Amino acid sequence: MFERLVYQSTASHDFGSLHLFNLLTQARLRNQRLQITGHLLYLDGRFTQCIEGPAENIELLWQSLLKDDRHHNIQLLARQTIEQRRFAEWSMAFSSYASFYVHGLTGFFPVDDSGKSPLVPLCSAPA
Repeated sequence: MFERLVYQSTASHDFGSLHLFNLLTQARLRNQRLQITGHLLYLDGRFTQCIEGPAENIELLWQSLLKDDRHHNIQLLARQTIEQRRFAEWSMAFSSYASFYVHGLTGFFPVDDSGKSPLVPLCSAPA
C-alpha cells in the first residue's frame, strides 16, 4: 500500500541555487533509500512538496520533515492512500524559476511566467 502526502512550508532563509541543489541531492539520496518518489516546488520562499511511497516510510519522512529547521509553518494539505505512483521516475523532481537551474540537474521543470509547474496537477488531482 502506498501513500501520497502533500504539504506546504515557509523556508527559514533564502535558498539560492547552491542551497537548493544541496537540498535536492540530500533529499534524493534519502528518498531512494526509503523508496519514496515525489516533487518539490520552491517559489517565493515557500516549499510545496508531494511525496509518495510505502506508508511506513512516508510517516518516517514526515516526522523528519516536521523537525527540519530549514523550514517552518508546515501545513499538511493532503494525505491519502494511493494505488500507484505518479512520480515513479523521480526520487525528487523539482520545479522553480528557470534561474535556479543548475547545469546537470535532472528532473528539473521550470515554472512558467505565472509560476505554474507542469507537475503540480499530479499532486493536486484526486487519487
